Amino acid sequence: MPTSPRPAMPERTSASPLRRAATGLVAVAVTIALIRALVLQSFVVPTGSMEPTVQIGDRVLVSRFSYLTSDVQRGDVIVFNGAGVFDPLDDGPDTLLAGLGRALATVFSMPVGSRDYVKRVIGVSGDRVVCCDAEGRLTVNGTPVDEPYLAEGNAPSDVKFDIEVPEGRLWVMGDHRSESADSRAYLGAPGGGTVPVDHVVGKVMGIYWPMSRVGGLDNGGGR
Repeated sequence: MPTSPRPAMPERTSASPLRRAATGLVAVAVTIALIRALVLQSFVVPTGSMEPTVQIGDRVLVSRFSYLTSDVQRGDVIVFNGAGVFDPLDDGPDTLLAGLGRALATVFSMPVGSRDYVKRVIGVSGDRVVCCDAEGRLTVNGTPVDEPYLAEGNAPSDVKFDIEVPEGRLWVMGDHRSESADSRAYLGAPGGGTVPVDHVVGKVMGIYWPMSRVGGLDNGGGR
């Protein structure tokens, strides 16, 4: 008795190189995103605005976990996103590819663009920060701030100001005051130069390169 021919089985084809590459990139992006979201981020410092604490070319580790369990404190050295504060709010579309590129760059401690800044927190929500008292010192809520981290020969500020930090924002300054474009440079902008707390990437925990400068940072000044 004749039998019907069996239907041809579809040939198995291996995934194309392009698909495999795309899958690999997605896996890398997800892994990097998890690391960035939960643990540490790495930055290379391109300017001298935080000298001598952090110098040009230093590679720093930034903890994203620190502020999940505590609030930002005066004296903390932080990295924050300056978009809409120190930079224009919209500098072009933020594509998936651009985001992946920034994530990969950060893992290898490359500069990730002009949006990210390293500064020291001088005032937190509700603080009144004033420059300067009769002795030329910054005051926070009427108390002079001891600033041993300032660059040699720098005054606390050559710009006079008197600001109350709005709720949910921070007043930040560089340790190399004469070379730092910080909150003082944006006094006339919305928010008076203060940075939203939700723009904070994390707390700078220490320098891991070059070897001659490996160590933690003093995050206690300015309290």
